[in-house]
Amino acid sequence: MKIKIINKSSHDVPHYETLASAGMDLRANISEAIVLKPLERSIVRTGLFIELPVGIEAQVRPRSGLAAKKGITVLNAPGTIDADYRGEIGVILVNLSNEDFIIQNGERIAQLIIAKHERAEWVEVEALSETDRGEGGFGSTGVK
Repeated sequence: MKIKIINKSSHDVPHYETLASAGMDLRANISEAIVLKPLERSIVRTGLFIELPVGIEAQVRPRSGLAAKKGITVLNAPGTIDADYRGEIGVILVNLSNEDFIIQNGERIAQLIIAKHERAEWVEVEALSETDRGEGGFGSTGVK
């Protein structure tokens, strides 16, 4: 699949690091470092603009290394970029650690997944089919 991209950043366009990678790293495109204090959030710009085909979305997800090692994650994970959005890709980062985190220009801050999606049409009914699970949710299928 080919996707149009405008790169106004000082970095290469995102790419897959390995043949089996699902996501591509997004990099901060900032003129000066951002200090993210504990429990603080910030929209970090990437300098990237994309044009997705209808039926395709881009998902902005946390990088596992930043989350595990530094407590930095994407606040609205996964963030969805719709096919009709033409603005700059921004990443809402939040610092869930107890220490300041400094975001430098070029830092890998999130990953981008390209995915197909379906559009649903609601059919209003009076009842739903029965299942063994029924209304059980929020951990109800786990071992007790």
